Amino acid sequence: MSIKHLSTKVCIVGASLSGLLIANILKKNRIPCIVIEQNSYSALSTRSLVGLVDNKTVNILREYGLSDRLFQEGIPQSKCEFRTPEQSFILDYARKCQGQVRYTYPQQELFVDLVKKFEHTGGEILFDTQVVKITNNTHGAWLKCKQNTQPIAVNCDFIAGCEGVDGISRVSIPDTITQPRTKNFNYAWLTITVEALSSSEHTIYGLHSNGFAGHILQQEDISRYYLQIPVEDTVADWSDDRIWSELQLRLAKDDWKIKKGNIVTKKVLKMKCVTAQTMQHCRLFLAGDSAHMITSAEEKSMNLEIQDAKVLVQSFVSYYRYHDNAPLKNYSANRLPEIRQAQQFSESLLHMINIQDDHTSAGKSQQRVQKFKRSQLMNSEIYALDFARKYVGYVKSDRSTVKLTMPKKSANFVDFNPAELPPLKVG
Repeated sequence: MSIKHLSTKVCIVGASLSGLLIANILKKNRIPCIVIEQNSYSALSTRSLVGLVDNKTVNILREYGLSDRLFQEGIPQSKCEFRTPEQSFILDYARKCQGQVRYTYPQQELFVDLVKKFEHTGGEILFDTQVVKITNNTHGAWLKCKQNTQPIAVNCDFIAGCEGVDGISRVSIPDTITQPRTKNFNYAWLTITVEALSSSEHTIYGLHSNGFAGHILQQEDISRYYLQIPVEDTVADWSDDRIWSELQLRLAKDDWKIKKGNIVTKKVLKMKCVTAQTMQHCRLFLAGDSAHMITSAEEKSMNLEIQDAKVLVQSFVSYYRYHDNAPLKNYSANRLPEIRQAQQFSESLLHMINIQDDHTSAGKSQQRVQKFKRSQLMNSEIYALDFARKYVGYVKSDRSTVKLTMPKKSANFVDFNPAELPPLKVG
């Protein structure tokens, strides 16, 4: 079969939220792009994934006209609760952050929104298409793909790798360049999806001697629970009856009852974080899980990938519209400090809500630290304010979203030959 040849400016590998945001903003700026996704639209749109959209991400989606259904159907979240057998404390983070909130909005719904917006404006997404090889140097990039039995060759100026930690974009950059650092935590969670109304209007973190338990609203009639379990346990060790018994025990509170329902998914999640020391090499740039992983302690992964995408796509816009490649060269340097800060906060929260064996010196020390942090949240306004701002994704005001500086004389798209610019030597 003959090879199908495609040419574009930016090839986006992965129809993730980061990849689709990049595609929509490029399309808005009339910069040609193609999205390549190995899964089907049906498979991606029918997943059941929790989505807690922080304030920074809300601002980004609103800025680019991608937030309509989020505001119509998303559920604003303004508080979180920390429960122990002795007491309960509710942190009103919205009150501390000038009314800024997080929204519960499932990731698959945002995926549908971004796909529809992109395709409505004539964008092209190649679903069921696998990238089998990436060639990348300072002068351009080329991809070999396969769609069923049809071979496809794509040549482009840049690649945005947005498909995840095990995707071909990530493995196409040698570890000697990315120098990934992995940190494993001695914690495992059983994540449980339940067909039931939420048992609370806000997120609950339950701290119990048996282990952590958590509850968040996923959709109006779908709830998500977490149970800290021994790291060697499997799903088979946890029957439905055992799950409900432990959830009720660890989340117990006077006059509060858990709303049970059909358990539709159970999954064991091992806690770890991964950080690459660079998110780019020549013409290949990584965003989201392709470049970093974060623990599920505060559900920041989705938000970090969208925030990566905004910085990366603004860099592409700067390159094509203003012949300025400095933002692309500095992409990693601009993103990594915020990513590391988010990982540090996630790690701190992880240690705050999970338990270790309280018979060991490490376990006893951690319990003292946990109690101190809870006390600080309740009694120290400075500590609580810092926590609330990091938790919600605080910005100084809803109108403070950073926008690309656009010279007035370049208000319209300017087409040009990329060869006119010096090659990017960033790897």
